[in-house]
Amino acid sequence: MGQQTWTGRRWAALGLGLGVGLAVAAGAHTQTVHPALWPAVKPAPLVDVATETRIAALVKRMSIEEKVGQTIQTDISTVTPADLRKYPLGSILAGGDSGPYGDERAKPAEWLRLAREFHAVALEARPGHEPIPIIFGVDAVHGHNNVVGAELFPQNIGLGATRDPELVRRIGEATAEEVATTGIDYAFAPTIAVPQDVRWGRSYEGFSSDPQWVAKFAAAAVLGLQGPNGMEHRLARGRVASSIKHFLGDGGTTLGEDQGNTEVSEETLARLHAPGYAAGIEAGALTVMASYSAWNGQKMHGAKSLLTDVLKDRMGFQGFVIGDYNAHAFLPGCTKEHCPDALNAGVDMYMAPLGWRELYVNLIDDVKAGRISMARLDDAVSRILRVKFALGMFDAERPLAGHFEKLASPEHRALAREAVRKSLVLLKNDGVLPIRANAKVVIGGPHAGSLAVQAGGWTISWQGEDTKSADFPQAELAATAIKAAIRAGGGKMVEESDDLVKDKPDVAIVIIGTRPYAEMFGDIKLPIYNERTGLRALNQFKRMGIPTVTVFLSGRPLWMNPEINASNAFVAAWLPGSEGGGIADVLVGTADSKPRYDFTGRLSFPWPRSALLPPYAPHGATEFPIGFGITYAAPVRTPVLSERLDGSSDVAVPSRVK
Repeated sequence: MGQQTWTGRRWAALGLGLGVGLAVAAGAHTQTVHPALWPAVKPAPLVDVATETRIAALVKRMSIEEKVGQTIQTDISTVTPADLRKYPLGSILAGGDSGPYGDERAKPAEWLRLAREFHAVALEARPGHEPIPIIFGVDAVHGHNNVVGAELFPQNIGLGATRDPELVRRIGEATAEEVATTGIDYAFAPTIAVPQDVRWGRSYEGFSSDPQWVAKFAAAAVLGLQGPNGMEHRLARGRVASSIKHFLGDGGTTLGEDQGNTEVSEETLARLHAPGYAAGIEAGALTVMASYSAWNGQKMHGAKSLLTDVLKDRMGFQGFVIGDYNAHAFLPGCTKEHCPDALNAGVDMYMAPLGWRELYVNLIDDVKAGRISMARLDDAVSRILRVKFALGMFDAERPLAGHFEKLASPEHRALAREAVRKSLVLLKNDGVLPIRANAKVVIGGPHAGSLAVQAGGWTISWQGEDTKSADFPQAELAATAIKAAIRAGGGKMVEESDDLVKDKPDVAIVIIGTRPYAEMFGDIKLPIYNERTGLRALNQFKRMGIPTVTVFLSGRPLWMNPEINASNAFVAAWLPGSEGGGIADVLVGTADSKPRYDFTGRLSFPWPRSALLPPYAPHGATEFPIGFGITYAAPVRTPVLSERLDGSSDVAVPSRVK
């Protein structure tokens, strides 16, 4: 859809309810915190005397108008480069469905052209203007996923299943290279939420429900995107700024409600949701994004106790805090055009795609009237400039800009395929896997031909629902890759439309999944898979006596015991992105049934036993625990699972084959 349509849609979603936590009172007071409860952090040094001297001198020369401009980021759909001459903004972003010149499917060269146009105006020498580079941010959350032809890596839930932080570091480095080719400086990643209820529609953006694993991946992702601690002139080395998000507790909201209320004690908030931030800050994270959510009724964008007292003072964070998409508007007494409370609480840069001109004027008035102190404004501006100096933006070295051969390069494709292989979790195998390379195979299921389902949300568009194979010409569907592997091994593919009784396949592969979704629209009331088309296909093959392998493409574990029971093998493949060949690598073996690769993925979230409650609920139950995953080398027999909706059953936990 067009950017204006999307902007209206997103703002309507945020402003008209949809049951996404907008009823939270947001707390007009600041809650007291106890610093000793929070992680002690050794932050990576972002400060050096020479740079701080340059920053102080620059801030001293800047007018109030220029300082306020640095604290505002707006969307490329609502601003032009020429606007910077009147409004000296510090940042721009391309949100959800935004694209250069109103085209969300713009070519990479158009992204670079737009970035250069904004930089040129920001750096103009003109009276009364301090030339300061503008930082350009984008949601590069599983690769440079907004850009046609980029490599799509597995979403974070799949990367969490790899249990391989070094792999995540390498993916961060590859993503940074691809982002840098288009002249963009800043990735709104990684998400380091610790989802505690998979009914939350952003669960797939989390690496795990275990905070210690999230911390390991947070550090790795930051190091990949930004480079090692102390690395100077990062842009010249093909690195970009990261943003660890969303601070704090977004994965712990009641009922998994997006933008909702995390109702826990301070001790629980610190123990469960803060470790990833401690690790990310120690790894050198340059920015932190504040959460839409609330803690015990107080919205994060107004929580000075957390943004300032905990994040900046206790944890020693030296970069800048950026708000989320117009989230300041939900503080009591605030609107999208006016909200001094967010800056006073510790937000350093407003993300203001709507009403940003009015916000700019009103913030200037707030400073002049003393509602925002000059010291607080100078601190925010200094933090923003510190990040820009750390990136090397003032040196204007961007050697990767325009090197579009980096997009989905052979090296990046191989890396993504490796990640897919390592992310697969085998939940059941009655001996049908691995598939003989020379077998006779039929592939069915409702989602065998959908790249949108395979990639998930935040892919070209915000919700990812209109992603097409043409958007990523290098992309390989899992079904296509399996067919190629079987044919290369001397096997035969049988079509579903053929007479499967006369030409009976050795095995049927059924690919099922969930529709693409992103924030808000992905929330569900029950953790249940309710698309029955795949189950009908499984039962049909079962009646014919054809063994079945289910490949489940999803952004969260769901109750689907009927599908698991109807399958001879069941593979949780998550949202693997553009390299479906990684699935074929593990499922299809040699002609003598030897595996080419074993399953190494392990659940990073518990799998629900009940269709009525998630496993985290007080009376919830787990079908497969965190860390579970079958391998070829160590087989496990999975018993028949209860198909009662409440999960009641005398069936034992899967046991190792004797």
